[in-house]
Amino acid sequence: MTLTQLRYIIIISEAGSLNKAAELLYITQPSLTNSLKELEDELGVELFYRSGRGVTLTSDGEEFLLYAKQIYNQYEDVLERFGKSERKKKFGVSTQHYSFAVKAFVEMIKKIGTAQYEFAIRETMTKDVIEDVSSLKSDIGILYLSDFNRKALGKLFQTANVEFHHLIDCQAYVYLWKGHPLAGEKAISFEQLAPYPCLSFEQGSQASFYYAEEILSTNDYPSTIRANDRATMLNLMVGLNGYTLCSGIICEELNGSAYRAVPFAPDQDNPNSVMEIGYILRKNMVPSQTGELYLRELKRYLHIAQNYNPL
Repeated sequence: MTLTQLRYIIIISEAGSLNKAAELLYITQPSLTNSLKELEDELGVELFYRSGRGVTLTSDGEEFLLYAKQIYNQYEDVLERFGKSERKKKFGVSTQHYSFAVKAFVEMIKKIGTAQYEFAIRETMTKDVIEDVSSLKSDIGILYLSDFNRKALGKLFQTANVEFHHLIDCQAYVYLWKGHPLAGEKAISFEQLAPYPCLSFEQGSQASFYYAEEILSTNDYPSTIRANDRATMLNLMVGLNGYTLCSGIICEELNGSAYRAVPFAPDQDNPNSVMEIGYILRKNMVPSQTGELYLRELKRYLHIAQNYNPL
């Protein structure tokens, strides 16, 4: 087994075709087929199903691909640190809908530039954040834990072979637009919010309270509206006087200045509204230099924002 063969497997899985993969690798298709066959013979397993429409990974192939990506990514990290790599490096982040995660991503790219990298940031559903990191589609995932979801998500982390790392603890805030009737309050209670629609991010057909991006997701809200992106969420805040519960760490540069984060007032039914924001990595993986830079930018922004009083 060679690093070249590992790279071939990665490219074939991405291309879905031996012909396309050979074109991307600048080798002949027979050479690629022979190399793949030699690797399969050495391993004693079939990595791809072949058909007239292309190739797809077998179950053994899917498992092998994870190891191939880990090994090859570590090889490229060594080249990044000590040598040169002709191939464009890839770096991706999957995150719940947090403007601060995007802000840190922007600042990281400003420092690195885009010449030698293919970057990706995916604002997506909670389950997809975990799956993206587990499959190495993304290097880092950003999400939150609370007393309510910690045990359930912890089991998902274990199954997906990822680890959670703490960044910061935040009290819950009510996020709404500045023209909302409650925008001038020093703190807002659950009772005060009753006349207004609660906005939350869609979590797909297998939605679970544990996947919710908003804390206190099990509360009995008189009216709930789901959206799948931040722009729609902000429009609903203005158009319907909707609100959402969040960390209070908002990037005004990206979301605009027409919104406010007001502290949520806990009561006897909701005594604990602490959000633990953190990041996930695949187990036994260490961040690349790019990953370390992203995490530094993320930590810097989070701690600056936490020391800022949105009131």
